[in-house]
Amino acid sequence: MSATSLTTKWSAIGPQVLSLLRIIAAAMFILAGTIKLFAFPMGMPPDGSTAPLFSQMWFGGILETLGGTLLLLGLFTQPVAFILAGEMAVAYFQFLAPINFWPIITME
Repeated sequence: MSATSLTTKWSAIGPQVLSLLRIIAAAMFILAGTIKLFAFPMGMPPDGSTAPLFSQMWFGGILETLGGTLLLLGLFTQPVAFILAGEMAVAYFQFLAPINFWPIITME
């Protein structure tokens, strides 16, 4: 397969792949937000509760649920993605980085 035909093939399916990525990311944000706000499908560890009203976790849940829904619908995707990326940076530097540089290690 030549480089030109490969480029043509990937260019043709590019929009579908980007839509799939957007939908999967939206589902992950919605899931994280509903855990914090509604304890659905499970509550926040360790006791299965929801985030206290107007706490930082509650605002994060609002951003994740609303932002994920907007991403899922394809509305205002660029500003929403920017805001959610900022939220994830705050979550990393405030909660995960002080424990360990690698986030997966902090989940043990």
